[in-house]
Amino acid sequence: MQSRRKVIFSAITCFLLLVTFSGTPALAQGGDPPRLAAADLTVFTAYPAQEAAIGENVTFNLILRSGVTPQIVWLDTQDLPVGWTATFKGGGRVIEAAYVEPENDTKVDFRVDPPQDAAAGTYNFTVVARSDGGQQVSLPIELVVKEKLPPNMDFSVELPTLRGTPDSTFRYNVTLKNEGDADLSVNLVADAPPEFQVSFKLSSQDVINIPLAANESKHLSVEAKAYPDTSAGNYPINVLAQGGETQATTQLMAEVTGQAELTVTAPDGRLSGQAYVGDVTPLKLIVQNNGSASTHNIDLSASQPAGWQVDFEPKQIPELAAGKQLEVTARIQPAGQSIAGDYVVTVRAKPEEGPSKSADFRITVLTSTLWGIVGMGLIAVAVVVVGLAVMRFGRR
Repeated sequence: MQSRRKVIFSAITCFLLLVTFSGTPALAQGGDPPRLAAADLTVFTAYPAQEAAIGENVTFNLILRSGVTPQIVWLDTQDLPVGWTATFKGGGRVIEAAYVEPENDTKVDFRVDPPQDAAAGTYNFTVVARSDGGQQVSLPIELVVKEKLPPNMDFSVELPTLRGTPDSTFRYNVTLKNEGDADLSVNLVADAPPEFQVSFKLSSQDVINIPLAANESKHLSVEAKAYPDTSAGNYPINVLAQGGETQATTQLMAEVTGQAELTVTAPDGRLSGQAYVGDVTPLKLIVQNNGSASTHNIDLSASQPAGWQVDFEPKQIPELAAGKQLEVTARIQPAGQSIAGDYVVTVRAKPEEGPSKSADFRITVLTSTLWGIVGMGLIAVAVVVVGLAVMRFGRR
């Protein structure tokens, strides 16, 4: 029992000694106070590994952070390649040190300038930050130097061939990409047939020149508008983008299908005629296609005064080729109660495809000559009756 107590006492004693010595900081030689185990200074950057073209400088955005006390931090580099230049900048000036406060980061620009003849490859070096208190931290940096890509542009088109009528707007969506490492100012030129007008649009704005940064792409709209009398056919449109010593070309195609254009007129060009009350009067008309394509199934109709009757012969034209015309007879019968005067009859031609065309004809209504003869006869009879009456009653 007594030996068991000795064992328990020895174990408790060892535990207390272990806790005591582990919680006591070790003193440095000479009685110096111990250093903090946790780092009081930090230096970092969001992008410690970057790429650059030969002859191009690079800037790393450094952040200095103090954990406990404010301090002055001195900056330097290690293992910088021979011939390279490194510069620290703060507040717009070249610096060698920066003041860092707790909970208030200090930002420093670290610019690296490789020589113009630097060989392509991967270069590693270090940014060193040293505080006045003797603490030193390091930040590894990696810079990959690559051959600079030569100037080059590329055109891509979603739909290079579009089809439409002469009154259509041919709108092509194109993408222009700068595949080089240098920014460009690009001029846009279109070589189009004389039947077309071509414009370039960027974000709905007309442009003839655009800036194009290195490796940047921009979406453009090429709009081609044909003149109304453009005949059917295929029309190539060559587009050129030129920036500095490089250029890109692409060819667009506009397929004009042609369009019918109807007119309604009279053989002599005068839109007028005469008709008699109650009688059917034929009126000659000309339906003409002045367009660049045939039209089909043209229906003829009229808007006439109330009580009038207007019929056509033929009532429908199955087909009318471009540049052709056809004579049509309109049979007009004014209403029986119409009085003499001028009236308007609108003749309309409506094709199967496309809008209708119309013309207004002035119709002069006349009374029938038969009624004139009857009237003259009645007048003559009246004169004879009056004469006989005068002769008979005059003798008395």
